[in-house]
Amino acid sequence: MELLSTNVCFGGEHRRYRHRSDALGCDMEFAVFLPPAAVGGAARPVPVLYWLSGLTCTDQNFMQKAGALKHAAQLGMAIVCPDTSPRGLGLPGEDDSYDFGSGAGFYINATEQPWAPHYRMYDYVAKELPQLVEAELPVTDQRAVSGHSMGGHGALICALKNPRRYASVSAFAPIANPMECPWGQKAFSGYLGDDRSRWEEWDATMLIPTARERLPLLIDQGTADEFLESQLNPEALADACEKMHHHINLRMHRGYDHSYFFIASFIDEHLDHHAAALGLR
Repeated sequence: MELLSTNVCFGGEHRRYRHRSDALGCDMEFAVFLPPAAVGGAARPVPVLYWLSGLTCTDQNFMQKAGALKHAAQLGMAIVCPDTSPRGLGLPGEDDSYDFGSGAGFYINATEQPWAPHYRMYDYVAKELPQLVEAELPVTDQRAVSGHSMGGHGALICALKNPRRYASVSAFAPIANPMECPWGQKAFSGYLGDDRSRWEEWDATMLIPTARERLPLLIDQGTADEFLESQLNPEALADACEKMHHHINLRMHRGYDHSYFFIASFIDEHLDHHAAALGLR
């Protein structure tokens, strides 16, 4: 890994790295926050929260806007933020729109050309990146996963598809039923083709009935979110959970929108949710 930058923050370190990804066939950048417990002379490995960001974001949005690092430092929790897609591959159409291609990998494994060789963000965030981080940085194999919007969708499917890989999962305003919304339909048809039966393994609402592990789902959603009705559909996920007796805590927050102001307002509660599962509280 190539260290790009480092900043002392709340007694810990915020770092940015670049590395070659075999899963994606390109160079990728990611950010990591190491709490004070993981740096310095008495450093010890700490658990990790993997944060998956939403459309158009990079590894830097959450680290700079969410206000999570002070509480993570107090809890002794590392945070890892990957990018949201490969970048600069020169694929036709990769930069034509904000919701497909660059910045919009959707945390799935593409099967359609020209995306299939590179747009395998699921393999990257669920397998390759944790293996790299755990081998090279002072962290344990205790993992939690969370995310926002497209990244909330990614966090949910990573947890639902991988029993016992994560101790906990949460999401802010996730795309909860992507098969049934314009963002998801555009991404899935482009990356996976038009056979909707192949989409189901990448839709959290569709995965609930066959989930082999039923981690409690903590989901926060703002009632003033401009995408609530057209794109997010948390009710579909809640209905699926109710039918299968899968615990979900869907919290609707009056007046909050889709922005990082919303995330910053409740991020400490999510960190506490994960800290309890990771044995930090």
